[in-house]
Amino acid sequence: MLHRDGRAVHLALDQRTALLGAGFASQDLYLHGFFSASIKLPSDYAAGVVVAFYMSNGDVFEKSHDELDFEFLGNIRGREWRVQTNVYGNGSTAVGREERYQLWFDPTEDYHQYSILWSHERIIFYIDNIPIREVVRTQAMGGDFPSKPMSLYATIWDGSTWATSGGRYKVNYKLAPYVADFADLILHGCAVNPSDHKTACQGSDAVLYDAITMSADQRTAMAKFRKKHMTYSYCHDRIRYPTPPPECMFVAPESQNFLASGEAKFNYRHRRGRRYGRSSIDAAL
Repeated sequence: MLHRDGRAVHLALDQRTALLGAGFASQDLYLHGFFSASIKLPSDYAAGVVVAFYMSNGDVFEKSHDELDFEFLGNIRGREWRVQTNVYGNGSTAVGREERYQLWFDPTEDYHQYSILWSHERIIFYIDNIPIREVVRTQAMGGDFPSKPMSLYATIWDGSTWATSGGRYKVNYKLAPYVADFADLILHGCAVNPSDHKTACQGSDAVLYDAITMSADQRTAMAKFRKKHMTYSYCHDRIRYPTPPPECMFVAPESQNFLASGEAKFNYRHRRGRRYGRSSIDAAL
């Protein structure tokens, strides 16, 4: 449903949408750009509910698709939503590149901004303008780095089989509808022709996104965020990946904070959950 004169969208998961979920997609495909939305998540009991803000070309390249994900995983009453990011390139779904994080605010009380920068050289995920993850293109990654035009999607769907405690807790449709709100959408990228995938971007536009990097202060902020709020990283999961994927060599300094399972050590100390604190940047860092 459209609201605020078409500037906001409500997506609802209920018994009518249980099978396929609900969502919307951009009309254009994009090759690189900056994409953002302010999102407010369903409150109270939301076990099994998955809200996603992501880019993908799975409908065009079924066997070799690329994908950039923000996934929000619901929880039982009294437990926090979890945020997960993931990156796929050229159909490399056998290699999950998941990272999960705690939030320093309650994402059900107000809108918060989630953003993705995608260029030829790097991918940066942001929450409220704080960079939380960077994936730098390397020769070793090869086609695993997303490189084909993608559309932007926003969805809500039933992930009862895995989203909450490995599927232990399911979506309770007696409490439906579960509503996710999206507003302040930004799609600033190089649109491409869907038939031949040629971009209309001029040279200066095409290099604009490659020119965006992080300042020293932003890198410090990202390091503090990851140390304080990251609860899982595939780079440190020695059970799944005895030999880490090639891009993981760049995150070696973080390894002391993680168990062999990829879980953060502090996550075990605070497994019972916690109250949300302030929503300021200071609280995040």
